[in-house]
Amino acid sequence: MSYTVTRRRALAGLASTLLLPMAIKGRSAAAAPAPLFAHGVASGDPDQSSIVLWTRVTTAAPQLQVTWEMARDESFSEIVATGVQTANASRDFTVKVVVGELEPGARYYYRFRSADTYSVVGRTRTLADGPLARVGLAIASCSNYPFGYFNAYEAIALDSRVEFVLHLGDYLYEYGPDGYGAEAGQRLGRAHLPAHEIVTLQDYRQRHAQYKADPQARGMHAAHPLLAVWDDHESTNNPWMGGAQNHQPEEEGPWAPRRSASLQAWYEWMPVREPLEGADPAAYWRHFRFGDLASLVTLETRHSGRSQQVDYDEAALATMDAAAARQFMMGEVGAPGRTMLSGDMETFAAAALANSVRAGEPWRLIGNAIPMARTLSPRLSTEDLAYLSARLDPGNLARAERFARLGELEMPLYLDPWDGYPEARERFYQLGRDAGTSDLLVLTGDSHSFWRNALHDGSGHSMGLELGTSGITSPGDFLEFGAEGAGLMDQRLADTNPEVEWTDGLHNGYVRLELTPELARADFIAVSTIAARDYTLKRLSRVDISHRNGALTWTTSPD
Repeated sequence: MSYTVTRRRALAGLASTLLLPMAIKGRSAAAAPAPLFAHGVASGDPDQSSIVLWTRVTTAAPQLQVTWEMARDESFSEIVATGVQTANASRDFTVKVVVGELEPGARYYYRFRSADTYSVVGRTRTLADGPLARVGLAIASCSNYPFGYFNAYEAIALDSRVEFVLHLGDYLYEYGPDGYGAEAGQRLGRAHLPAHEIVTLQDYRQRHAQYKADPQARGMHAAHPLLAVWDDHESTNNPWMGGAQNHQPEEEGPWAPRRSASLQAWYEWMPVREPLEGADPAAYWRHFRFGDLASLVTLETRHSGRSQQVDYDEAALATMDAAAARQFMMGEVGAPGRTMLSGDMETFAAAALANSVRAGEPWRLIGNAIPMARTLSPRLSTEDLAYLSARLDPGNLARAERFARLGELEMPLYLDPWDGYPEARERFYQLGRDAGTSDLLVLTGDSHSFWRNALHDGSGHSMGLELGTSGITSPGDFLEFGAEGAGLMDQRLADTNPEVEWTDGLHNGYVRLELTPELARADFIAVSTIAARDYTLKRLSRVDISHRNGALTWTTSPD
């Protein structure tokens, strides 16, 4: 079933069950903003009695007084809080306020004003306290501006079954005009600003401004509060505590100032609470409690505890045998003491999970930026390689052969995710067991693919399930192999890996997760295109998750 609808009819359909597939005309999900408030409004980082409101003013004045208002109704006839903030250059003219003394589980509307100019109206809500029958989350990740339109953001904005957006990182990308996604950006007129890789504070601010000015991003932010997790590209590709893969000190200066600039711009431009005075800004993690229904613990896996990642020696792969591969994985990748999370992060997560168990909450969610399941590179048969050889150009065939070589050696697809930190993963699983839980529902971004994964510790004991979301625009790893080639690679990934139940790297989109006391339902929702503003929606798969004998079990159904 497929049909074309106006935006108003689309909203009506989404208000019930998000009818799929459906076509959506290319329009903004939010009203056009006044030039003074060109970056729209946003809210996020909620608890039971407070929430962060955000906007930014575009002005040539050295400073500007901005009034904010919060009301129970969209017409602002019942205002519950108001105040004034000063916007100035010290924070790039962004305005952020934490509004307190709010009711738990309540919906509110908010807006900003300077003189006679108003922002668009945003809608937000606090977290519930006490009995809660249901909560709906959209899970998003990897929004690379040049690769295409943020159609999935618009779909999230229109999805009335969503109450909160969990964004699992790569909210923006750092690359310049010759970097990742640049060719698509030139075709679509969506080239990155500034027109170089971002390094300085002003660079990061300008890149954030470009992303926030996007009409579909504005619509998503105005519609739902954000629960934010960063990944690597908010600073640069694959950072660790002492540097990053995409940071060259000889050309870009020391790592510490660049990281500091990226984090400062992130705090300025995102609707999140500021670090306490004297606190480490890299120590960003949260425990969100959804009434008596669920706890969500978000992890920081890039800046506060990550050891330097180990990379494959490409030359050695050609001659490596199985014994050498095992030694590499045990002696280097699995070396004792290699960490992913800081000690403070682990202590925080352990306490939050233990509190959830003691409270009798049915669901323990982990907001996790990078894939956790064991994912070996796919084993490809001679027939598979012959099939790909007939269809791929030499460059992509070489990539496929490299994946096949890793699969032959039973080595991970990548060493950047938890696969590159197996001891740290075991430590995290032990942390969960010590807290009294082995029924984690891990929500994951980063990979540009949809996933359903079953998680196990090193002894084979179930630790829960992992749901991975695709990119908002960033493409799947195998997409350049064509639809059939990418489909083959996805199938071989599932065939090779016992923990991978299903994966799809062909589509962009998001995951909608609805929780009730008895059931967690995840819908994997794809947009038909990111190359145009008119698109259709399709549910690729649905999974229903429940508890059985202290563990999580699931049943699935396709569209």
